[in-house]
Amino acid sequence: MRRALNLVGKQKPYLMAHRGNRVMCPENTLASFRQAVQDGADILETDLHLTSDNILVCIHDATVNRTTDGKGAVQEMTLKQLKSLSASYGRSKFREEKIPTLTELARIIPKNVALALELKSDRFLKPEICRKLAQELRKQRVFTRTVMLSFSMARLQAVQAVEPELPIGWITVKRLIPKKGVQLIGPLFPILYLNPLYVAWAHRLGQLVSPLDTTPDARLGYYRWLGCDAVLSDDPGKTRKVLDRKT
Repeated sequence: MRRALNLVGKQKPYLMAHRGNRVMCPENTLASFRQAVQDGADILETDLHLTSDNILVCIHDATVNRTTDGKGAVQEMTLKQLKSLSASYGRSKFREEKIPTLTELARIIPKNVALALELKSDRFLKPEICRKLAQELRKQRVFTRTVMLSFSMARLQAVQAVEPELPIGWITVKRLIPKKGVQLIGPLFPILYLNPLYVAWAHRLGQLVSPLDTTPDARLGYYRWLGCDAVLSDDPGKTRKVLDRKT
């Protein structure tokens, strides 16, 4: 059985910061990731695209239009062009923030914090791109604490075909039972109410469960009762306080 993400010394449910702390900072920026670490996040979740010169960058959308002061498709821009933009998301305090590369993110995370990387492009279907990703994770010494995420099984399988040791996590908004073949599964949170046996079922398959719920605080008691392995949060500082109160 392929390994799941296991964070030694961390108490479950792990706290996964959704695009860093996107309440206090512009999403998917180094400021956002640093804030999430300060908040006590166990896992930093981010989104990956590739530039036209094949650099892995942390941005959710396929274009820069929403989160920066520029316009255009990420895959049609060089890293230099992306770095000329402000990733402040219109927040003047953060006007110096840029779209970070995966390398830049990996270099700032503490050794006890993991990465969850959502693959946002079909370019990850290409073996050479998957190899590039795995090589960068190994080079930055984060390979053993990284999980790949996607709504696309094809992208996940492409990565695992190249690097079988990398755990993969499938996100779903409608499937009511766990899907085999992944190490982590992220069901949209109402699914856990429609099927209260979902988490136990996934655990029998050797899977970790992290509900797709970016504002989980009101439901943390239920997630603990079910035995969820991780919770996602847009505001990890606030969620950490709730988790600690319920410990």
